[in-house]
Amino acid sequence: MSINHEINRLIHFAVQKNLMKEEDRYYVANRLLDVLKVAEFTPEDDIEETLPTATPVLKEMLDYAAGKGLIEDTAEQRDLFDTRIMDCVMPRPSEVIRRFQNDYGRSPKAATDEFYKLSIASNYIRKDRIDKNIVWKTPTEFGDLDITINLSKPEKDPRDIARAKSLPASTYPKCLLCRENEGYAGRPGYPARETHRLIPIRLSGHRWFLQYSPYTYYNEHCIVLNRRHIPMKVSRRSFENLLDFVTILPHYFLGSNADLPIVGGSILSHDHYQGGRYTFAMEKAPVEKTYTVPGFPDIRVGRVKWPMSAIRLSGAYDDRDQLVDLATKILDLWRTYSDASVGILAETDGTPHNTVTPIARRKGRGYELDLVLRNNRTTDEYPLGIFHPHAEVHHIKKENIGLIEVMGLAVLPARLKSEMAELKAEWLKGTEDISGIDGLESHADWYKEIRAKHPEADADSIDKVLQYEIGKVFETVLTHAGVFKRTPEGMAAFDRFMQVVTKN
Repeated sequence: MSINHEINRLIHFAVQKNLMKEEDRYYVANRLLDVLKVAEFTPEDDIEETLPTATPVLKEMLDYAAGKGLIEDTAEQRDLFDTRIMDCVMPRPSEVIRRFQNDYGRSPKAATDEFYKLSIASNYIRKDRIDKNIVWKTPTEFGDLDITINLSKPEKDPRDIARAKSLPASTYPKCLLCRENEGYAGRPGYPARETHRLIPIRLSGHRWFLQYSPYTYYNEHCIVLNRRHIPMKVSRRSFENLLDFVTILPHYFLGSNADLPIVGGSILSHDHYQGGRYTFAMEKAPVEKTYTVPGFPDIRVGRVKWPMSAIRLSGAYDDRDQLVDLATKILDLWRTYSDASVGILAETDGTPHNTVTPIARRKGRGYELDLVLRNNRTTDEYPLGIFHPHAEVHHIKKENIGLIEVMGLAVLPARLKSEMAELKAEWLKGTEDISGIDGLESHADWYKEIRAKHPEADADSIDKVLQYEIGKVFETVLTHAGVFKRTPEGMAAFDRFMQVVTKN
């Protein structure tokens, strides 16, 4: 392997992907020489390859760096160093912003298309890893649910864990979403962000930033973050922000995690939203019952046929203020609403339990705003949450049900890949009880149930059977998270809340 050749390959790739211009060749080469501790450079003009990502070149450079003792050969050290390498070929933030604004002059879609391509080319979005995720759809009465077994995050190396523990605590940046991450070199236990770029946008007159998620769970998975490190809060301003965003980028949706523990996302300390260009099953779900709310004659209000309890508000472009007013009214009423007959209490001992997960979309020139009702109350029977995945489904999904899951995409743990391979082997051997097998015991009851349902399963069909049944478990997960169950009693309780909305 010639490090000179790899430097030329990376420069060739970067020019092809519009990360840099040909005129920057020697500047970039000299930066790479410094990072890689190489003394000399000879340009090569005969490289003709076309690579989809920089991964093959980076692998050679990382092997070189590890061989020369520049880095320890661990996953974290390689990630920190390859980000530093790619930063050498990156345009500065101001240049990325200028390009976005110029592309936006052609169309909003052109602007996001080019920004997304840059995020992949720079290896900020590690597409080669994301492509390893196991992805499928499971048909249900609520539409095709998206299922993902997440394999894109590398496992922690004990050497990296030890290194992180040996360092003094740091509070900079305050969190992974803070504005200050742009260009940050990272450290043990904290990822490098030297290739990270942000696009400033104005929502409700305030400055926010658009970025893409490094671990995209769906097409053009973006994050919109508050410039200030302030806690998540769902309020009238949230609805205004969501509708502002889909006005600026009408081909994207935008939603917010709920603002309470258990029903919220993984980062509640920094106000942010998530969006992108993808159609989830929830968006396709029909309205199964409509309501008329006095004072809002131009807003269509409906109950969505969905395992979680969702209210859909629709209005024309000129009805934005009415949409925000009605969404705020529903949120305010829900914050204080209790119905003990179905386990819903607005608060206990002064601790609030009710909130919503809102999602905004454009529909032609109009708007659609879904409000998913959430409650985070716990009991002795359900210590992780009454409206949270219950114990019988924890073998598949135990984590919080955030915005992405609410819309119908399961993000499942990587352990399921190996566990399902082992379970498949036992099934094909004819094993009737796996409760005594290490690593599979949590699946024992489910295994018996699905074996009985699928006596026809064989070596050719078992993978599809397992995928289907995992998807059906996720459907049950969403049902557990629904505050009004899809039973006659639950739908009657849903209507009682809507009567409060229509009478107030």
